Amino acid sequence: MSLLLALLLHGRILFAIFAWVIAAAWLSRVIPALWMLPRVPNLLRDAGQTTSPPDKEAAWPSVTVIVPAKDEAAAIAQALRSLVDCDYPRLQIVAVDDRSTDATGQLMDEVAALPESHGRLRVLHVKDLPDGWLGKPHAMALAAEGSTSDWLLFTDADVIFDPRAIRLAIQFAEKSHGDHMVLYPTLILHGVAEKMLIGFFQSVSALAGRPWKIADPKATKDYIGVGAFNLIRRPVYEALGGYSELRMEVLEDMRLGFRAKRGGYAQRVAFGKDLVRIRWAESAWGILNNLTKNLYATFRFRASLLLAACAGMLAMCLTPFVALYFPGPAQWAAIVTLSVLLLLNLHYWRLTDIPPVYLALFPVAALLFVGTLLRSMILVVWRGGVLWRGTFYPLKELRRQAGPLW
Repeated sequence: MSLLLALLLHGRILFAIFAWVIAAAWLSRVIPALWMLPRVPNLLRDAGQTTSPPDKEAAWPSVTVIVPAKDEAAAIAQALRSLVDCDYPRLQIVAVDDRSTDATGQLMDEVAALPESHGRLRVLHVKDLPDGWLGKPHAMALAAEGSTSDWLLFTDADVIFDPRAIRLAIQFAEKSHGDHMVLYPTLILHGVAEKMLIGFFQSVSALAGRPWKIADPKATKDYIGVGAFNLIRRPVYEALGGYSELRMEVLEDMRLGFRAKRGGYAQRVAFGKDLVRIRWAESAWGILNNLTKNLYATFRFRASLLLAACAGMLAMCLTPFVALYFPGPAQWAAIVTLSVLLLLNLHYWRLTDIPPVYLALFPVAALLFVGTLLRSMILVVWRGGVLWRGTFYPLKELRRQAGPLW
């Protein structure tokens, strides 16, 4: 009995030490985030909130917006109309119907035929996908060919633009001498489960990224790319080889940002609530299914890295909640950890409308996310590749063309 008590006491001591190690890891990431996130540019706060349209057309650089779409009939018309209605003067929009089997192409043509679209929107119809290409990079590369505009803006087919969004983004990018810029989208969320997942992603983003370091040319591991709003100078896009260099990239948006940062170009990022809105998926399960396609690619299709990430995620996300039930040092470690996470969620509340109360569901979201990580790897390995929107991409080819993780 005495031996058993000694083992239990020893175990509690070790667990308390482990809980404080986890707390220290969270503190080392969250405290800088709490200090620096308010300093990340916000277009509605920093670039002016005027709603009047530009008055001197020649003073503005030209912009081409590229919208690839495959089977996006539910969203494409509203997305294109929001772009046509933007108050930016020197704006061209190229919508690409990428082998759609629904009414996407027809809806694109209908929007292009509207009087307000004339001179602004043109539509390309892709019938076949060349070998060695994923559909989306091919569609974007095709649309970018021959462009003479000063800037290219790559976006998705389900993104709704505030009329001021492009103007404010260009103002910021030009004023800050940026070469590649991302505007964080505002997610349109419905229901508890969706807010639980996105609230979880907000918290763990403190572990994975430092938005305030994006503009620092020395912070080469801090880069960004977002499919909803990837704005890049056309000469920089061409110097990087464009999407022709990313033809088999599942995460083509992130990898464009990776190449821009590693190429020594000035990268910028900004918040701007509701300037760019997107309904990422129709449910929490839809969010997880979308992630299933991408997560294994995030680790460059390397199982060892993904499994290590799963173990680390479980330790970081579950330990504070388990430690709450162990009075003493472990419980204090949990209280400290959850307190700083609560402060982080309070900060994001203003940007995403997700109340901090969702922190209570953090362990549930963590388990779902880890399960999705494993599912992503298992499905890709089992299928021998990635199946997305009706097209199969072999794992061997994806691995062969995958770039470095950092």
